[in-house]
Amino acid sequence: MGKLFGTDGVRGVANKELTAELAYKLGRAAAYYLSRDRKEKGKKPLFLIGKDTRVSGDMLEAALAAGINSIGIDVLKLGIIPTPGVAYLASILEVDGAAMISASHNPVEDNGIKFFTGEGFKLSDQMEDEIEDIIFNTYDCLPRPISTEIGIAKDASHLQDKYIDYLLTTIDVDFSGLRIVLDCANGAAYRVAPEVLARLGAQLLVINDETAGERINLNCGSTHPEVIREMVLKEKADLGIAHDGDADRVIMVDEQGQILDGDKIMAICSLALLKNNKLQKKTLVATAYSNLGLHELLRANGGNVVITENGDRYVLAEMLEKGYNLGGEQSGHIIFLDYNKTGDGVLTALQTIAILKKSGQKLSELASVMKTWPQRLSGVPVKDKSWEDKERIKDIIAKAEARLGDQGRVFVRASGTEPLIRVMLEGKDDALLAELEKEIITIIEEELN
Repeated sequence: MGKLFGTDGVRGVANKELTAELAYKLGRAAAYYLSRDRKEKGKKPLFLIGKDTRVSGDMLEAALAAGINSIGIDVLKLGIIPTPGVAYLASILEVDGAAMISASHNPVEDNGIKFFTGEGFKLSDQMEDEIEDIIFNTYDCLPRPISTEIGIAKDASHLQDKYIDYLLTTIDVDFSGLRIVLDCANGAAYRVAPEVLARLGAQLLVINDETAGERINLNCGSTHPEVIREMVLKEKADLGIAHDGDADRVIMVDEQGQILDGDKIMAICSLALLKNNKLQKKTLVATAYSNLGLHELLRANGGNVVITENGDRYVLAEMLEKGYNLGGEQSGHIIFLDYNKTGDGVLTALQTIAILKKSGQKLSELASVMKTWPQRLSGVPVKDKSWEDKERIKDIIAKAEARLGDQGRVFVRASGTEPLIRVMLEGKDDALLAELEKEIITIIEEELN
């Protein structure tokens, strides 16, 4: 059996790997799987679909909706909306599931489809495996209703107003007096982020807020924070905010032009929650990529960091299982479980700015509490991602770990969404890290290309 789902839904080059035909099949299988309970109770199921601005979004939306309708399920099309907006609406509306069409921070040629339950959670590995099993083994047995039992699709773009209104209720302070640069990555945040910040009273300088999907993430957004860095310094702004294509991430820039990744943002937010006794079990959930400086900070303030497998779904699973309420990734994908059930870039920015406003400090002062260890991250393009059985790769990693000892670490993994081997080294000695990084990358390239 092939493998369709990766670490964040089904991804691929649109119309090549992620085709309309595949989207149709995914719609049929996922909607059937997620709607079984309601159908057994005699109620007509309902599904939500959102998308970002990518050129291929319309094609995949039409195919996905057709697949869902063909199972006898109605579809509400939310239009261009952030991924966390889809998750939030799924959690408050009486629906059986939802889908977001996006490839997040990837370039325009890529696209993806990720599914949510009727409670607003991303699907577990087991649920995705069961949907794949339907597609590969029992697809021809799925029902094909006729006549009035066929589902219909309706425009429901007005529903994102509910998401905007909700975001405004998550903080209790206004942003008047703050000058903010906002980069929407020409993606799904183009309307939501500016409207929320403006309604809170911020003075905004908004860039890359077009719906021209051919420019999504192109030299802008959270993967290119240098863009807002330059504008923050030029405009003497108080801070900058950069989202990715589907706005489930955020990277920020302080008034001095220093870039705050997800670790810095989590440091600010976790300390504020700790101070107010609102960080559940005094614990932050992060992945192996989070800087060791974040661990040091939490420990020094009576808190703790729990590490999970890379990927926001694993962060969320740990939070749900153990009762934690804050977790995230260095990439800026941060989950405030008190407010939403997936990473939410706009929400994260609001929470961080609210802390800033209440503290009376500058963002650089808030961020200075975390001392970052030197860290090197690389993505090595490969033809074959199966590195674990390569003795030369394992040997060079072991040698690097031995040289770092307890003053650093090495983390290597295959990307779940791209043909890359990701290499991370962290330690006190940046020159040593650079030397070890070069050695590891060289062996990986020799072995896997």
